[in-house]
Amino acid sequence: MWCTISVQNHLQLLSGNKIQPHQPPRKGGSRLILLTKTLIKSPLLGDLGGSMIDTHSHIYSEEFDVDIAEAIERAKYAGIKHIILPNVDSVSLPRMLALEANYPDYCYAAIGLHPTSVNDNYHSELELVKLELERRKYIAIGEIGIDLYWDKTFLSEQIIAFQKQIEWALELDLPVIIHIRNSFRETMDALQPYKDKGLTGVFHSFTGTLTEAEEMLRFGGFKLGINGIVTFKNAGLAETVSKIDLQHIILETDSPYLSPTPHRGKRNESAYLTIISEKLAEIYGISSDYIGKITTINAMNLFKLS
Repeated sequence: MWCTISVQNHLQLLSGNKIQPHQPPRKGGSRLILLTKTLIKSPLLGDLGGSMIDTHSHIYSEEFDVDIAEAIERAKYAGIKHIILPNVDSVSLPRMLALEANYPDYCYAAIGLHPTSVNDNYHSELELVKLELERRKYIAIGEIGIDLYWDKTFLSEQIIAFQKQIEWALELDLPVIIHIRNSFRETMDALQPYKDKGLTGVFHSFTGTLTEAEEMLRFGGFKLGINGIVTFKNAGLAETVSKIDLQHIILETDSPYLSPTPHRGKRNESAYLTIISEKLAEIYGISSDYIGKITTINAMNLFKLS
């Protein structure tokens, strides 16, 4: 059986040890790189089962105080292999580290200063991030970026904080988790000095246009984080995602926010990653198991998970 596997370097058509030419694109529009609907057993896919990685979850937040153990068990039962915990600021840090300590090798902490926490006091917040990076190893630097949805008062400070944390990521060879809200052009302009410097990461909670996605991916080294917004009927994201190859996608929930339909408006949790996977399976016309396998490979490569 022939199939195309999206991996870090190139798609290949595999059957035994043979490599065949690519199949033509599916009817209904081209993709950035081609996909097929069929699966094969391979060394890359065979040992992952139905596992998935929630690459962005604030499951350490107070919304989970009453049932965090149950929420983690539901995630495990749903096939969630790992949960990555992005930081917000000095207030969120102790809660995040406590959850990681309670679930070692399952929850992995990232460290960073969220753009909405950038204010007059951002220097001391950045100093804490720097001290933490010196104190121990983190899986990524994030959540960092530029957010102009709520307020534009500290735009220049947000850019400074964003770029300083990018520099630390390059020094330590860590991926970055980037938050963009109402700030696509500002974010891409702030990233430009670091193009072709080896920076890697994810554009978290991608909701942009196909043109924006293409610009993000041309930067190199980045994935697009897809969450429950893809299930929202009027969001228009599903149509955009259908034109982006799966090799560029990783899954996330952004718990406790952005619950997928039919849980929209309620607390989100990592177990709901299965709903996002099923929606992507519908979009791509392939199995949700295959979605899980490929996005897991993408996440493992990006975050250097074994």
